[in-house]
Amino acid sequence: MTEITAALELITRGADELLIEAELVEKLKTGRPLRVKAGFDPTAPDLHLGHTVLINKLRHFQELGHQVMFLIGDFTGMIGDPSGKNTTRPPLTREQVLENAKTYQEQVFKILDPAKTEVCFNSSWMEALGASGMIRLAAQHTVARMLERDDFAKRYAGQQPIAIHEFLYPLCQGYDSVAMKADVELGGTDQRFNLLVGRELQKHYGQAPQCVLTMPLLEGLDGVSKMSKSLGNYIGIYEPPNEIFGKVMSVSDDLMWRYYDLLSFLPATEIQALRHSITEGRNPRDIKVKLAQELVARFHGAAAAVAALEDFEARFQRNAIPDEIPEVSVEAGADGLTIAAVLKQAGLTASTSESLRMIDQGGVRLDGEKVSDRGLVLAAGVVVVLQVGKRKFARVSLV
Repeated sequence: MTEITAALELITRGADELLIEAELVEKLKTGRPLRVKAGFDPTAPDLHLGHTVLINKLRHFQELGHQVMFLIGDFTGMIGDPSGKNTTRPPLTREQVLENAKTYQEQVFKILDPAKTEVCFNSSWMEALGASGMIRLAAQHTVARMLERDDFAKRYAGQQPIAIHEFLYPLCQGYDSVAMKADVELGGTDQRFNLLVGRELQKHYGQAPQCVLTMPLLEGLDGVSKMSKSLGNYIGIYEPPNEIFGKVMSVSDDLMWRYYDLLSFLPATEIQALRHSITEGRNPRDIKVKLAQELVARFHGAAAAVAALEDFEARFQRNAIPDEIPEVSVEAGADGLTIAAVLKQAGLTASTSESLRMIDQGGVRLDGEKVSDRGLVLAAGVVVVLQVGKRKFARVSLV
């Protein structure tokens, strides 16, 4: 295997699409460190594991000796990224954006090497562009081309409003690539249109077009929807170690492999060996424990990972939860569902009244903890392990 082939194998690990591979090969052949860009709008004060899919890939580029540019979109964050949205996103104020950006740097350096990372803020060139520069930038794209974007096209066809400032977002993101002289830009699959705009604008400004690497959108704990704080199906990287550990252990065995591919830093050959070990009879729970410990250690340290495992074993294994339990989906609706209703719909009790009786008798456990609150409401997006009595168990996904 040549050095470039090995580099491509690492770069494309877990990726959805690389545009254009031949161009990236030529860039790698130069031997110079490539300028690799990924942008994050600080629309919330903290990051979850879904965000780290791109950051992990940036780390791969660092391991290959390239220059990583972590872009904080303090200017574009005030516009609001319309990607994947069926309504106009309310723009954030500058104060909100700056407050959210404060924690981003310290969080990303849990993964990236600070010495090999250039932190950029796009307000430094976008504000200098001014009104006349923005008009010249807007002249580089047509409305017809903008409406080729799937989300814009659907909203237009459905007679849903599209604000003019939303058309500016792809142009601003593309201009970031011009200002940063990016060789490669990373983004989620929902960013493909914006990333390609960057290529076109670089050509217009006389630069070699960047290569585009898109990464899958990580499913949340429910295994269905994209990981999102608004859906409650997320794992925050600053959550307590026990929370991270427990949430990872709650994902299905199939979803575990998706998390391994996109979140783990284990070599691909080692992950493949773990897959093979299951065919030889190894318990998938043991492999899930390995992933949970890796993620806790990344964000909280090795000692916290050991303590989280001990806590998990104390709460779950000593309560004799079986290795294999049924997996059930329950429709929670917008307002969530009471614990009694969840138990009934999951088939753990015959009626709501039986659910309430079992709660009163101390016979219901949620994630290993006894439930005493009859009015407990579970929201859509969460995944929990429920136990009724000594023998009835289910891993319940609320959708």
